Amino acid sequence: MNLVEKLYPLWIIMAVGVGVLLGGVSSVQRIALEFVTPLLIAMLFFAFLQIPMMQIRQGFSHRRFVWSSVTLNFVVTPLLAWGLAALFLADYPALWIGFIMLMVTPCTDWYIIFTQMAKGNVGLSMSILPLNLVMQLILLPLYFYLFTSTTGLVEMSFVLESIVFVLFLPFILALIVKRLFKRNQHLLVKVGGAPIFFLCLTIVAMFASQGTLLFNNQYLLGRLLAVILLFFVLMFIIGRLTGRWLRFSNADKASLNMTTLARNSPIALAIALTAFPNEPLIAFVLIIAPLIELPVLSVVAFAIALLDRRE
Repeated sequence: MNLVEKLYPLWIIMAVGVGVLLGGVSSVQRIALEFVTPLLIAMLFFAFLQIPMMQIRQGFSHRRFVWSSVTLNFVVTPLLAWGLAALFLADYPALWIGFIMLMVTPCTDWYIIFTQMAKGNVGLSMSILPLNLVMQLILLPLYFYLFTSTTGLVEMSFVLESIVFVLFLPFILALIVKRLFKRNQHLLVKVGGAPIFFLCLTIVAMFASQGTLLFNNQYLLGRLLAVILLFFVLMFIIGRLTGRWLRFSNADKASLNMTTLARNSPIALAIALTAFPNEPLIAFVLIIAPLIELPVLSVVAFAIALLDRRE
């Protein structure tokens, strides 16, 4: 874990601060929103470049881990997220959608860092990464239809258009570039920090265009914080019990926990800003989420390492 990765939460906080300051300049506020989608596409393109797609087949070699991870990520997690949203966010349709979008997209990047911190099986976690990405791209439209259509804010045609434009375009471009640089993969490693850089620029542009969003919705922050924390606690317990039931080693249990806890807020944010440009509260959930998620994952990684040592 390099210095840039260690300071990831700090970069996000600084990006929010810079965006809020720039949002006070009327000329900047007017044009900032136009930069959001191009920056998101650039961010996802560089993020996809880091994903070892050729490892999908290798990931299936540990079948129990694959099926337990897939079941928790794509069956248990969406149902749990829908239940929590129905209980605590029913009066806030925009927060409902943002919360669901966040929770149905498993992480495809920083969970590797926390797996290493928890003394988990990093190779196993890496092998499941491409499968998580492909499955969430395929299942996102289904989740939208099942879990958010009742809010009245979802227009499926816009959602599908956003998924194709914002996700599949950079995904296909990344596959082409990886093919072209097949013999020079070391060159792609040099742009490893690009996704974080473009994510921070996106956050700056988002908060510059909606400068007062955070301060005008402080009363929602506490409720949102409680629901997200409850989700992480429940999923940690479920993942821990599942790994123990399947008799995984401590390292594999740690990998299962991190694979099913970490969420992919950048991908969800990309869809939200494209599909719901007039619903800033949806983006509000997805921008705030990493500020909650990253400290939680740090604590969980430390707790797992401590529990495994005691066992």
